[in-house]
Amino acid sequence: MYKLLIVDDEEIIRFSFKKLFNWTKHNIDLVHECSNGKEALDYLTNNEVDILITDIKMPIMDGLEATREIRKENKDIAIIALTANAFDSDKQKSADAGCNDYMTKPIIATELLDLLNKYIG
Repeated sequence: MYKLLIVDDEEIIRFSFKKLFNWTKHNIDLVHECSNGKEALDYLTNNEVDILITDIKMPIMDGLEATREIRKENKDIAIIALTANAFDSDKQKSADAGCNDYMTKPIIATELLDLLNKYIG
């Protein structure tokens, strides 16, 4: 079972992820959710995850700053940036921070699951 951490300041997005993974039969367990990058870093201090999906823009610590911090210690976790912006510059900033992939909101379940399949084999 692959462990997934979702990081987004919008409660409806976190709720949508929970519902999605309750309905699908993928080998993914949504192990935790956080509302900002600082909470994600705190969680990762004592817990391992395989995949992290993080919003780019959040209060306290954004997803790109959190990704840069995570990459200092963990090169193996798959990190997918999530944003409402579909600009090429945001995609490049995500890659530069260390994200493996990039997805825009609104989330389309089939596209998300296809993307996750790259990391769960």
